[in-house]
Amino acid sequence: MVARSLLDVRWTRAELLAYFSPLPVADWFNRNSPAVKSGEIVPEACDQELALALLQKHPLLIRRPLMEVDGKRHVGFDAAAVHAWIGLPGVAIEGDPEACRHDTGHHCQGHEDGHGHCGTDA
Repeated sequence: MVARSLLDVRWTRAELLAYFSPLPVADWFNRNSPAVKSGEIVPEACDQELALALLQKHPLLIRRPLMEVDGKRHVGFDAAAVHAWIGLPGVAIEGDPEACRHDTGHHCQGHEDGHGHCGTDA
């Protein structure tokens, strides 16, 4: 396994689509992103083009984790789906594995900046 920060990659449309194309556009977004939680961005109102532009410009909006094993890609952490795919024997999953893992009061880089708009009047 190679862990990389989403912020360290300059994501192309093709790379994002390689992960996300089988999913509905709304499922491409990190539901724990402050811009999504606040309603600034409404994933269900985004079309593919706008979603790709937002994800490229603001990688913190990308749903995580992005996983690749033997050329097959998977988005998000559904323990049952990942176990069926690659196996997770004896792994206990606590809390929301797609959420920011920092202590309360910590601001992850980029959480406070504007992320663009999708389906809002703002």
